[in-house]
Amino acid sequence: MNYPLLYRKRIIPDECILLKDDTILSWDENRIVTGWHALKPRKDLHHGFSCYFLNDGYKVSKFYRADGSLLYYYCDIITTEYADDGCRFIVTDLLADVIVYPDGFVKVVDLDEMVPALEQGGITMEELKRALLSCNSLLTLIYDGRLPELTKYIEQYEP
Repeated sequence: MNYPLLYRKRIIPDECILLKDDTILSWDENRIVTGWHALKPRKDLHHGFSCYFLNDGYKVSKFYRADGSLLYYYCDIITTEYADDGCRFIVTDLLADVIVYPDGFVKVVDLDEMVPALEQGGITMEELKRALLSCNSLLTLIYDGRLPELTKYIEQYEP
């Protein structure tokens, strides 16, 4: 099946990158599942899988070390859109992130970036509101012990 090209748009720094090395494993109106290797090599992060929850405003990724062990789950708060040409699907990172460590510890990061992004016009008030609501919804699922309901879409593709 031919899918649109998948792009990741960041607000800080302002960039839009074609995810040319991501492998799209499945795509429907609710979710996109991808497998990938780290764009920028790091000692700890080697590869992973991601599931974009298009109607919920978040992406849940499973980050792995080079030896295949779980580093953590990394959840981005996002918004999505088709470009005007319909051939590109753009996922915008709305800055707030949630990290879930293997021991269950949950850490919310980058909330402090949202105010300068709003003040500088990088995000709108509507995007800020949507981001906060999506973050709250995701955290509620995690705190209720329902993360496996989200990660099952990734884990079906793991070796």
